[in-house]
Amino acid sequence: MGTDKDIQSNGSTNIDEKNSFSIRTCTIEDLEGVIAVNERELPEDYPYFFYKNILDNFSESFLVACSENGEIIGYIMWRVEKMPSTNSLRLINKGHLVSLAVFQEYRRRGIAAALLTNSMPAIKKHGINEHVLEVRVSNYSAINLYKKFNFKIEGIKKKYYRDGENAYYMSLKN
Repeated sequence: MGTDKDIQSNGSTNIDEKNSFSIRTCTIEDLEGVIAVNERELPEDYPYFFYKNILDNFSESFLVACSENGEIIGYIMWRVEKMPSTNSLRLINKGHLVSLAVFQEYRRRGIAAALLTNSMPAIKKHGINEHVLEVRVSNYSAINLYKKFNFKIEGIKKKYYRDGENAYYMSLKN
């Protein structure tokens, strides 16, 4: 996505020395750090077992971003859902982006893009036909990021979020 990346055999991705961070698969020991990012940065809270279930079933696409000192500074998690196709009534497997968050002080460094770049091929291994997500209509930065990855707005989900805000439903067909 326009940045030079050194992909290492251990699965880590380093963007550059100035904004150094690594991307790796989440472990059970990381869940408290993931929850800390979520609780500080997103209004949606999930119970511990929700994260654990996604980790147990889709671990290869549940990734964390770590600072140089190993602190978890962001994460992404996907799951596979059987859903109707957007252009027919048949059920297909869709990779659903459940959550993506980065600590505010680490934003605009390519971390979210690196999380997407590394997680999307991993969830695709589950035989999905589409990547899908919901995003707040007011979250312009995230919407623009997803558009750079060729996601298209398919519609609006009215009052999708607990606070009543609408969400764009976006998809990327494989």
